[in-house]
Amino acid sequence: MTFLATLMNGEQAAFKPASLTPMQKLTLRFVVVGLVCYAVVVIEGMIMRLHEVTPVPTIQTEQFFAIMTAHPLVGIFGSTYSIVCGAFLFLVPFLMKKPLWSITLGNWTCALLGIGTLTFWGAGFLSEYAPLYTLYWPLPADFTQFSLWGGTFFIVGIALAMVGTICFVINIFKTITYTPEGWDRQPAGALLASALGITAVKNFFVRRKTEHLVPLPVAAIARGTVDTAFNSAVILGTGVLILVYMVAALLGIDLRRSAVDALLYKNWFWWGLDLVADGLVLIFVAGTWYLLATLITGKKLFMENIARAALLVELVVSWTVWSHHLLSDQGQPAVLKVVSGEMVTAFELITQGLAFFITLATLWSARPLKMTYPLRFLLGGLLGFALAVPAGIMQADVGLNRILHNTQWVVGPHVHVAVLVGLTMTLYSAIYLLLPMLTNGAKLYSDKLATFHFWAHLLGGIGMGAFMGMAGLQGMLRRTLYTDGEYRVFMILAALCGTLLLLAFLAFFLNIVMTLGVKGVLGIFTPAKVRTKDLLPVEA
Repeated sequence: MTFLATLMNGEQAAFKPASLTPMQKLTLRFVVVGLVCYAVVVIEGMIMRLHEVTPVPTIQTEQFFAIMTAHPLVGIFGSTYSIVCGAFLFLVPFLMKKPLWSITLGNWTCALLGIGTLTFWGAGFLSEYAPLYTLYWPLPADFTQFSLWGGTFFIVGIALAMVGTICFVINIFKTITYTPEGWDRQPAGALLASALGITAVKNFFVRRKTEHLVPLPVAAIARGTVDTAFNSAVILGTGVLILVYMVAALLGIDLRRSAVDALLYKNWFWWGLDLVADGLVLIFVAGTWYLLATLITGKKLFMENIARAALLVELVVSWTVWSHHLLSDQGQPAVLKVVSGEMVTAFELITQGLAFFITLATLWSARPLKMTYPLRFLLGGLLGFALAVPAGIMQADVGLNRILHNTQWVVGPHVHVAVLVGLTMTLYSAIYLLLPMLTNGAKLYSDKLATFHFWAHLLGGIGMGAFMGMAGLQGMLRRTLYTDGEYRVFMILAALCGTLLLLAFLAFFLNIVMTLGVKGVLGIFTPAKVRTKDLLPVEA
């Protein structure tokens, strides 16, 4: 059979989308949307990498910064949010052995994330709207510098993604606390207390322990979803503020004299955005590590009650660390720099280190383990955060921050290694683990492609972050385009590592498409008749 015929029929895996439940299709839709967005992120990242080596003739300076503006947002809201939302909307009902509260709301989440991402990406790419990803006031509302229509559609796209995220938040908490029709009444308050870690903390101080009604991974998902809710409210509120200025200008009304305190705005903005970076990511990742470790080993999590309590501590910590983004801001109060920026941020090394230790201890207790793809990528994700978290803690020092803050060090060893190696490899581990469950046992098309995917992604991610960091230590600023080739050697090496990342993704994408077949991928998006029992992740 020819390659094309194999690709179209998906015969290698005998995957039949018609046999999937609506829950399986819903989750796979999220994964497909997330991977498409990730493809955009990788391609645009390579365009920027190449442009920093030798300017690409078709890319103007304005277009470069427009790509830089949309690049991280597509990665966060389009790719990561889609995969995370899809996985968690599947796992919460699966682990709690009850139907998802609303599959319709799940479909709305997927659609709004996809449409919102396409909208703000298109607005930035086509109109060259480029206030950069910080969106510092009054830069995003500066209609003398950027296209009014471009900015308006950019913010509308962000707002659509946030509304989709709010739909996810509602669905998660309703699924945890509601009682399905025909079931015995479930204690919503006790379920919520267990999910938020209140029960775990209470058990430390009472002799008679209260039983945990919610599995630990679900508790981690619930706690991360709290940060998701706050983040969505802040980003949506910020978007509305910017949109008011944009729409007013389109109507011929000049609001530039209206007072918005820039320092207050920056604190509000970073509090909300940092809930993604230092709250939501760390909590969701810790919960995913715990789930993967227990599923891979078949053993109970090591120090489970401490892990539950630590997740609650991390939730509180995540609300109070935002000021490390403002350590170099002269107007930021010193007390916020020291307490929030340095002390609370350093505490994240303890909470994340505890999650790291508990996961490794669980894996160690089950040795010898077969080095499966989920285990490989889980270890890669652990390594990514072992490198990126200390790099972030180093930045959270007032003295070092003066040197490192506005350089490639921040986006290299810290951001890109954390996201590309730590977060993304953890998500890849989950995809490899859940794929047979979501496809009724479909066999992965190629082990060689999966092995190449692992090594190319791991080495490419760490290498690119390292070379960007080296350039930063030599003085290369972030959010800056150099045309004189001063840092070209580092940028060439970073681009070569970026090429490894691109090849790794192409190998993974080909492997998934060959596993499912093109007809199988398209079949995921066909509607299915929804029955109550089909709202469970998989049929019993």
